[in-house]
Amino acid sequence: MAERILLGGAPEGFDADLLRREVARRGAPLIHVARDDKRLEAMRRALAFFAPDLVVLTLPAWDCLPYDRVSPNPEIVARRMATLAGLAQGVPGPFVLLTTLSAAMQKLPARETVAASSFIAEVGRRVDEGALRNYLARMGYSPSPTVTEPGDFAVRGGIVDIYPPGDAEPVRLDLFGDVLDGLRHFDPGTQRTTGKLDRLELAPASEVILDEASIARFRQTYRVEFGAAGTDDPLYEAVSAGRKHQGMEHWLGYFHARLETIFDYLPGASVMLDDQSAAVRAARWETIADQYQNRQEALSHKARVDTVYKPAAPDTLYLDDAGWDAALAGQRVIQLSPLPQPPGPGVLDAQGRAGRNFSLERQQDNVNIFKALRDHVQKERETRAVVIASWSEGARDRLQGLLAEHKLKDAKLIADARGIGAKGQVSLAVWPLEAGFVTPDLVVISEQDVLGERLVRGPRRRKAENFLSEAQSLSPGDLVVHVEHGVGRYLGLETITAMKAPHECLALEYAGGDKLYLPVENIELLSRYGHEEGLLDKLGGGAWQAKKARLKQRIREVADKLIRIAAERELRKAPVLNPPEGMWEAFAARFPYAETEDQLKAIEDVIEDFDRGRPMDRLVVGDVGFGKTEVAMRAAFIAAMSGLQVAVICPTTLLARQHFHSFSERFRGFPLVVRQLSRFVSAKDASATRTGISDGTVDIVVGTHALLAKAVKFRNLGLMVIDEEQHFGVTHKERLKEMRSDIHVLTLTATPIPRTLQLSLTGVRDLSLISTPPIDRLAIRTYVSEFDTVTIREALLRERFRGGQSFYVVPRIKDLPDIEDFLKTQVPEVSVLVAHGQMAAGELDERMNAFYDGKYDVLLATTIVESGLDIPRANTMIVHRADMFGLSQLYQIRGRVGRSKTRAYCYLTTKPRTPLTPQAERRLKVLGSIDSLGAGFTIASQDMDLRGAGNILGEEQSGHINEVGYELYQQMLEETITRLRSGELQDLTDGAWAPQINLGVPVLIPDTYVTDLDVRLGLYRRLATLEKKVEFEGFAAELIDRFGELPREVNTLLAVVRIKALCKKAQIARLDAGPKGATVQFHLDKFPNPKGLVEFLHTHPGAKIRDNKLVLPQEWTSEKDRLRGAFAIARDLAEKAAV
Repeated sequence: MAERILLGGAPEGFDADLLRREVARRGAPLIHVARDDKRLEAMRRALAFFAPDLVVLTLPAWDCLPYDRVSPNPEIVARRMATLAGLAQGVPGPFVLLTTLSAAMQKLPARETVAASSFIAEVGRRVDEGALRNYLARMGYSPSPTVTEPGDFAVRGGIVDIYPPGDAEPVRLDLFGDVLDGLRHFDPGTQRTTGKLDRLELAPASEVILDEASIARFRQTYRVEFGAAGTDDPLYEAVSAGRKHQGMEHWLGYFHARLETIFDYLPGASVMLDDQSAAVRAARWETIADQYQNRQEALSHKARVDTVYKPAAPDTLYLDDAGWDAALAGQRVIQLSPLPQPPGPGVLDAQGRAGRNFSLERQQDNVNIFKALRDHVQKERETRAVVIASWSEGARDRLQGLLAEHKLKDAKLIADARGIGAKGQVSLAVWPLEAGFVTPDLVVISEQDVLGERLVRGPRRRKAENFLSEAQSLSPGDLVVHVEHGVGRYLGLETITAMKAPHECLALEYAGGDKLYLPVENIELLSRYGHEEGLLDKLGGGAWQAKKARLKQRIREVADKLIRIAAERELRKAPVLNPPEGMWEAFAARFPYAETEDQLKAIEDVIEDFDRGRPMDRLVVGDVGFGKTEVAMRAAFIAAMSGLQVAVICPTTLLARQHFHSFSERFRGFPLVVRQLSRFVSAKDASATRTGISDGTVDIVVGTHALLAKAVKFRNLGLMVIDEEQHFGVTHKERLKEMRSDIHVLTLTATPIPRTLQLSLTGVRDLSLISTPPIDRLAIRTYVSEFDTVTIREALLRERFRGGQSFYVVPRIKDLPDIEDFLKTQVPEVSVLVAHGQMAAGELDERMNAFYDGKYDVLLATTIVESGLDIPRANTMIVHRADMFGLSQLYQIRGRVGRSKTRAYCYLTTKPRTPLTPQAERRLKVLGSIDSLGAGFTIASQDMDLRGAGNILGEEQSGHINEVGYELYQQMLEETITRLRSGELQDLTDGAWAPQINLGVPVLIPDTYVTDLDVRLGLYRRLATLEKKVEFEGFAAELIDRFGELPREVNTLLAVVRIKALCKKAQIARLDAGPKGATVQFHLDKFPNPKGLVEFLHTHPGAKIRDNKLVLPQEWTSEKDRLRGAFAIARDLAEKAAV
């Protein structure tokens, strides 16, 4: 008979030690079933502390709802399959498998199915490429031009890239004929090799295996259950054709002959159940039954807008009570409980108890919490060892310093539980623990017990730069700007024959249908226009040049102004401010997050600015929730503790209220008075605040433009914090300019600033960028699926039942009435508030405040929710017709949720039965995977089609940008500023031009070498930016690594681009070469060093100047001769030009 034990006295944290003891005692595997993902993660971290050498496997649950239209996240499926494959093959020695109740209640493919579905390849052995392709398609891998996520694969000639589930890095197979010639790991970010392998074993990438037998099984079961499938059943159609379909995993039981449970995989293992398991399991089953019921009801509605969904019965995939009991029938089961239990038959007590929490001391302003902590530690160490657990090394070091200040200097730093000494020893460890506990011989105090709730950020993932250069490439139909010819439409890549050699070009269309073919090596002359629509310029017309000349003059003025302001600021004086000793540490320790590197850098920048004795004028840029406010609070703390007044000015009452709440909370217990001034404050309070400002009794005031009124007189204003300056009106901006002459100014903005503009503003305006989000990576679950009534109803109700609020965002004002009707009829339980940008400012403000106060469940709005909203209770976001938004807009909109510790959901819905455009599909795919890229901010600033750029320079700039497109405007501004600063104030000639090179050699990347068009275009764009020999060699090495041996055409392309880089240095505008020699034409018919040119003519017999061209007769019979000769000419002239 299986054992059933109730183990009491096992608080969270201590349970990991009990789990370690159970594994050590039995020497067998153990399955720990946690309540949810968060508890699973906490147990994993606690085990890393108590048993660092123990093997720990995880089986996470799917991250989608039962009966959803979307599939689980590929990364999660990959981790599940890697674990199942390991278990099916057998894992040596005792180990722990961590899983959650949701995962344990779900059935899995049988062990023999998973074990038989592996694919093994060894270097030197034969590999049938066709069989490998077939295997990958059947096992749920997705074909992709560039492998970036688990479960992707790409085939290019003899090279196959695969990202196996559960692996940290993808692998690259190099086939020579049908023999595996090489096998290596590569970095998905750079696509470059990182290490070699001899053997590869692949597991399925999905729980659904699409082979003939399973497709036949699915079709038969589906027809038996639901009768003949109609034409409106995309799931049945896709599976019948052997294609993957979004969400097909929810019919898992139809694909397999039989399913098993996780307990079948480990028959001899002990099972440990988390506290409250029975209640959570009952709630889970209720959710499953509800969702099934809803789907059944939706099926009977005739007037559906969404496609059909026929749900499989719950017991085909999930365990009900009877199924659960049967699955655990043969196992030893230990039920944990944190509460003490009186020992008896089947009941034990582990003698662990909850630890002390210092929340009472935190609430009292006159109690020093670190002194209370020291006294508690001194008392406990008399009988036990004491461990203080911190979230990060920085927090641990800070706590060590604070304890030392309070005369506790002998605390020892330890890495894990092996360092815990005898009674009397005090240790400090990095162990992210929610709450401390006490056992007979150990006291653990968590950082949260002392400082209050913390929000943590998981480690960030790889950079997205390279991924973007390919994801963002041009699509046919996009508008582009050519430096010489203006706005045209990109039609695609075309190979044309020039001088009898193939040359790949970008085909551009201009007004009147005129065509221009731009050689790929000159791709840098193109920039994106940034708008979907615009007027095409006329090829060869003068309008474009006139437009550009006008703009050049304006840009010159803007650049002049920026530099003048920066120079004037350097001459003014302001008081030197320093952080107050002692109190500064305590204030910083109250911050409830781990600071990101960017944040620490911004705080250091501010401290340095204060120390210079000149007025600070710093702009802090970072998305909402990235911690800009904390930078402002620390600045305010330094200024106010130095005896100066601080004004925090916001454009809306809602923002002012939010800041006031957070400032009041953070400054509690310090000798500083914080007040608020806006039209939401009563007249009596406002008048008291104004008096306090003028007599100096108010230290920090937070408000709207009410603070700019002439009636407000500061006694000694020292720091002004301006939030979202671009949202203020012109008169308020002027008033801000007057006020800022000799005081420190810190401006905060959430508008992403284009990257090139950041560069050009360096040194003109002090800029701190906070681009690392301080949010745990799984914070926002993003689903992309077609509009589905049941899903949306579920999402909104789930948010309402957990006490939260939701946003529903539509692309156009005219969509609001339809969605409002839909919500009234389909989700009558929720209260809806409508808001859009065309409402009067006052009314909009009132509505936003009402939503902030929790008076409504759903805010139905247009894109006004993009900027500056921080509503921690709102954690569900539904975006209607997501395909109509730009990438940065979607990114900003999604950033409105996921601001607190609760799980946030974002549903990007598209129109049912309507295929997406390739661009929209790419945007949504990028957004769906941004979580794993950790570079959302970079994307937002790169894809900033237009907004934001004007804001830094002033409103009027936006119009000029429209004329020439956004990227070109930035380029021109950056160039102008650089030249003005280096003193080149004379004629500003046009910096953007590219040499034309015609050598009669093939210049292209053949489509047989790189088949995917976007990847090819991305490579051309990168190639155009290379200049140095070492960069070319690196690029060539990467191509060989990714696509195999370089074909002749690519070699000549690399040579031509190197020659082009030298021509640019030599000011050569055109270089033509053929069998009889070469002709060279200089840019603007000028050579920078005439003396050098004379020397060049002397050393090259036969060379002469004719019609402003340099003619060099030569005998070049082969392509190789021409390339070498042209290279030598360009190199020699570049050397002469540089002298």
